[in-house]
Amino acid sequence: MTATAPPRDAGAPAARAPRRDPATRRRSTGMLLTTLTWILAVGFFFPVAWLAMTAFKQEAEAQSDPPTFFFTPTLDQFRAVVEGGSGTYVLNSVIATGVSTLLVLLLGIPAAYALSIRPVEKVSDVLFFFISTKMLPVVAVIVPIYVIAGEIHALDNIWTLVVLYTAMNLPLAVWMMRSFFQEVPAEVLEAAAMDGAGLLKTLRSVLMPMVAPGIAATALICVIFAWNEFFFALNLTASRAATVPLFIVSTMTSEGLFLARLCAAALLASLPVILAGWIAQKQLVRGLSMGAIK
Repeated sequence: MTATAPPRDAGAPAARAPRRDPATRRRSTGMLLTTLTWILAVGFFFPVAWLAMTAFKQEAEAQSDPPTFFFTPTLDQFRAVVEGGSGTYVLNSVIATGVSTLLVLLLGIPAAYALSIRPVEKVSDVLFFFISTKMLPVVAVIVPIYVIAGEIHALDNIWTLVVLYTAMNLPLAVWMMRSFFQEVPAEVLEAAAMDGAGLLKTLRSVLMPMVAPGIAATALICVIFAWNEFFFALNLTASRAATVPLFIVSTMTSEGLFLARLCAAALLASLPVILAGWIAQKQLVRGLSMGAIK
């Protein structure tokens, strides 16, 4: 004889799984996102930390297998980099980066103003022309540039790099600064016009202070791109106009150990950009967030 289950009361409520508190669920989700964020941050920062740690090692310790985690820090690699003639390379990079960034701002600010506050006819075509110059691979234009530079005796000349870096960064700068100018309320420009301010005075006294964070962000990006540029410097310079990226490559030798010195050179080369970003971090954050919230 088989036992039968007692009949279920139709009016009795069905058993339900206990529901989690919404606050607890949000807290768990927040902890999970925080943990994932820290994991990603450590993963992105680990190569930089490893480079910095290797720069303070001796060459034998830098090349050891398994890696050496406990060692006596030394400044020998930094001393070798400084005494290896890095001053000329740094000076060339400072000139090429600083002058080209200044030219980009002098040319890009009026262009961005014309394309945003006072748009010209067929502005979309103009903007597409600017950005289309970034679509051509650099390697596709190096031969004609090299030939032209050779014909006008401009090879191994720092001013050749200044012109090329200006042309390289100008389209991106125009696009960025145009978006910043578009965030300026039209009422501000109307008030300036009613007060009798002309074009130059409006641009200098009204618009420039309002979009200063955006201009700082644009300038910093141009500095990073120009400071790290390698392809033009490699193919168009030899010794007089060589820049910091070429000096870093010169620390690599065909014989002997060079990893620790290479890391020291890379760390020193990145310090100017890091310091510039740290000094301008407030303006950079404000500039990159302009227009994010209407």
